[in-house]
Amino acid sequence: MSASPPGLHAADASAQALAPFTTWPDGPGGVALSQFQVAGMHCAACSGLIEAALLKLPGVAGASVNPASARLALRWRPAQLALADVLAALQSIGYRASPDVAAPARELRRREKRQALWRLFVAGFLMMQVMMMATPAYVAEAGELSADLAQLLRWGSWVMTLPVMAFAAGPFFSGAWRQLRAGRLGMDVPVALGIAVTFVASTGALFDPQGPLGHEVYFDSLTMFVALLLLARWFELGARHRAAEALEAVAGALPTVAERLLDDGGSERVPPEALCVGDRIRVAAGEAFAADGAVLAGQGFVNEALLTGESAPVAKAVGDAVVAGSINLDGPLVVAVQRVGADTTAQGIVRLMQQAQSQRPLASGVLDRVAAGFTAVVLLLALGAGLAWWWIEPSRAVAVAVAVLIVTCPCALTLAAPAAWLTASGALARRGLLLADLSALERLCQVDTVVFDKTGTLSEDRLLLRRHWAQGADADALLAVARSLAALSRHPHAQALADGAPAGAWHDVREVAGRGVEARDATGQLWRLGAPGWVSTAPDPAARLAFGCGDCVLWLDLAEAPRVDAAEAVQALKAQGRRVRLLSGDQPAAVSNMAARLEIAHWQAGATPETKLAAVRDWQGRGERVLMVGDGINDAPVLAAADVRIAMGQGAMLARGAADALLVSNRLTAVPQALALARKTRRVLRQNLAWAALYNLACVPLALAGLLPPLAAGIGMAASSLLVVLNAQRLARG
Repeated sequence: MSASPPGLHAADASAQALAPFTTWPDGPGGVALSQFQVAGMHCAACSGLIEAALLKLPGVAGASVNPASARLALRWRPAQLALADVLAALQSIGYRASPDVAAPARELRRREKRQALWRLFVAGFLMMQVMMMATPAYVAEAGELSADLAQLLRWGSWVMTLPVMAFAAGPFFSGAWRQLRAGRLGMDVPVALGIAVTFVASTGALFDPQGPLGHEVYFDSLTMFVALLLLARWFELGARHRAAEALEAVAGALPTVAERLLDDGGSERVPPEALCVGDRIRVAAGEAFAADGAVLAGQGFVNEALLTGESAPVAKAVGDAVVAGSINLDGPLVVAVQRVGADTTAQGIVRLMQQAQSQRPLASGVLDRVAAGFTAVVLLLALGAGLAWWWIEPSRAVAVAVAVLIVTCPCALTLAAPAAWLTASGALARRGLLLADLSALERLCQVDTVVFDKTGTLSEDRLLLRRHWAQGADADALLAVARSLAALSRHPHAQALADGAPAGAWHDVREVAGRGVEARDATGQLWRLGAPGWVSTAPDPAARLAFGCGDCVLWLDLAEAPRVDAAEAVQALKAQGRRVRLLSGDQPAAVSNMAARLEIAHWQAGATPETKLAAVRDWQGRGERVLMVGDGINDAPVLAAADVRIAMGQGAMLARGAADALLVSNRLTAVPQALALARKTRRVLRQNLAWAALYNLACVPLALAGLLPPLAAGIGMAASSLLVVLNAQRLARG
């Protein structure tokens, strides 16, 4: 056997090293999509700087940074560019990045949080000292404070301000330098300029009270401004870290080892990566499931709160599905592995959350450009105001220019959209609805028609035995025998009838396509389970399934059961004034029955994927904005055509990720809740933008007129940023 080329081994090793934080949308060897956590970001303009720097590297096909979550999604070719070069490029422009794997990302956040806390502490503590030294000058009557003491207090204020300038205000200066070096005007530029001008002017007034800069010092305003702005950024940092921790909670839920059962009756401990589809694993009480699968033996309760948001334990028995990352609460369970690794529900959720948190919403990009233009205008306005006041009253020129710079800082403007969108997506995730596309929040606001698929969406994904009857025989006794034969078939109808019953001692078992299953009992008699016309020459029209031998026939009626909250969800949508439609490929009788039970007036049965697509396009042609909710198995065309797409939480959609959102909890009430929260998010976003605009319109004239001192300007600017973040946090309550 010939050896593999060295380059192939290197490529495999590289792919293995990147695997924990990288996916390959185009297959191995193509463009990789890697997720990083970035430290050192302080505003939305930082996103543009990072993206521009990375796009200059060879092999980088795309870069997107979400300023609210500080998450970088990098599309690149590892064969052309080393990971070390990517991290070095970010380091060269003043940012640190860590692959988004739990441990290093957590350490990165810990260091960032600790440093931010120290900066806030230094600024806040020294602000109080400076304010204490400045107070006598404000409250003393004329002649009470001697000139020497007043000068000593000013010198003390200057000394206390030095650590604030050298350490606490460092992020503003470094951010402004990066933005200017890249030829961009972000919000750090006016902030840093305002801080620097205030300090230089106050220092000049301290050293030469009779000089051109006058005798007024603003060390108290300066330190308070820095402290308040750092406080606002502390809240923003906390929101970003909470979003990242929620993602890691899902990503870190998988166990590090699984017990795989062997054919000889023994077992072995293996890492989850070594599991294959078809393996059997045993999960003890208190352990997490290492893969998606179905229960083969045992029963008990499972906690799926981490995945679905549902805190109540879920009962599991033979045949029930379990998902990786959920916790077995009592009794050992034997599970048949159905999905492993990246195909599991937990990893699918991780990918969706990473995709959503790495996106940079369109509104955010627009606001970045607005903020950049706004900053340029502000700088010209401040320069003009300073020159004008230099002719009017030179001693106030610097104070007016500084006040204009501070009061017009676009912090609130650039925080408005990311803070609201990220908080709303987190609130929906707690309800079990994971957004794969943040822009869907805006499109949800325009929805006036909600279209549901039936099977697997409005109904449970399996049939239930509604009633059974027989003529001249014991129906219950025949039902027990029918269940033992049904356990040998994989047909959905048979599985619904078996309901976990053990298989009987049948011989010559044979599946007949389109008919059912037949087998012989211990006496050699042939029994059939399946279509009524196949089992009996005189079928009962009320039966959906039959079981019998000769004239001894058991009639069975299997029916779909709507999800427990389907009726509540439909009524909530109607209460919101939205049209509700049912679009299904099932038979008219089944569809009309479901529509009647849920009080849906508009329904269509027997719809193929093509007719579903035509129906949605027809509604859209009439001006309707359509939200489609389907199971994603055969609804791909109509899901793609809808204005907003929500897929139920089956595994098929996790692999495809084609929908705007994934309903992993399978609770339909999350749909009207999402529509309501989307409108509330838009309302909060507009409130944030309106506040930022009104604040500037009200305060800029005051600053230009010299009626707004730098201290008041600093308080107003920091308070506006803090208000925007706190207002967005209201969305966390839904």
